[in-house]
Amino acid sequence: MTSFELTKDIVKILDQKKADDIQVIKVNDLTIIADYFVIASTTNSTHVKALVDEVEFQLKERGTAPWQLEGYQYANWIIMDYGDVIVHVFHEETRNFYSLERLWSDGELLDVSSLLDA
Repeated sequence: MTSFELTKDIVKILDQKKADDIQVIKVNDLTIIADYFVIASTTNSTHVKALVDEVEFQLKERGTAPWQLEGYQYANWIIMDYGDVIVHVFHEETRNFYSLERLWSDGELLDVSSLLDA
């Protein structure tokens, strides 16, 4: 599975579970950390964990497990590292505070609706 295909799958899972304001930033020209950042949020920590649990469950069913998972205990900002794709699931207030979209504004913001239709 390519990093782009993985990104599309993650976006679809987050959308199905009602994540808010899903954004995808292509960062492969800016960093060696990853090809894509997927950023999503919600208004409560229970839903943050539910989103992460669902992404992890569905991708494991397809044979893909995260290399690392950070922040689950606190559920303000959970990071899922899938190698070329890093997933950031935020509590809304934490997302506004850290503003990753602004920090990575030199990256290419992808049209999420086109990823959902693909």
